[in-house]
Amino acid sequence: MTRLALTAAMEATWPPAQRRRLGPWTIRDGQGGGKRVAAATAESGIGPGDIEQAEAAMAALGQPRLFMIGAGHGALDSELQARGYAIIDPVVLYSGPLNILTDTPVPPVSGFTIWPPLAIMADIWAAGGIGAARLAVMHRVKGPKTGVLARHADQPAGAAFAALHEDIAMIHAIEVAPAHRRRGVGANILRAAAHWAQDRGAARLGLAVTRENAGANALYASLGMTVVGHYHYRIK
Repeated sequence: MTRLALTAAMEATWPPAQRRRLGPWTIRDGQGGGKRVAAATAESGIGPGDIEQAEAAMAALGQPRLFMIGAGHGALDSELQARGYAIIDPVVLYSGPLNILTDTPVPPVSGFTIWPPLAIMADIWAAGGIGAARLAVMHRVKGPKTGVLARHADQPAGAAFAALHEDIAMIHAIEVAPAHRRRGVGANILRAAAHWAQDRGAARLGLAVTRENAGANALYASLGMTVVGHYHYRIK
């Protein structure tokens, strides 16, 4: 899978409230749903006055001046650095065929796919900082989607959100309760999402995780997922 295919799936399955083209930019109205749905991205080369144009558009939305920088935008990255923008949250993009996850069944009563999400799932997300604005992102996804509830030791242990774009299943908002970490809960969440996606004709699973989340990066690599790209944000 290419990085561009994965980023397109990410945009479709974790969408801003609104997006519009403004000169070379895509401007997103995130309505509090996090950096991914609020950052401006460059769709073509940047000329004089273009950065100021994006800054004004984000200010008009009441959002921080935030840019998402991917491969091929080194000149923009350097210009933003020169203007005092700092790097925040470098992200790693992972992908893998579903069969690397579906060849192992989810243990009984360890993973369930549910939509709309249960109150206990919202509680697990909220405890991890995934609040109402991010749940609103999930609800505005138009295509096939599901929540994933994981259980461990007869207790609710984790939650996630998955949605389909073409043949790609993207998984977002993975949260494992602290008392149940390092118990295989994260792997069960991915496997439950993969089985759900495979039943709906998907072929691959993708996700994004911050580079500093060492535990999650190690998990995804151990499950056979591969790195297909990187991006980071710059914030004033």
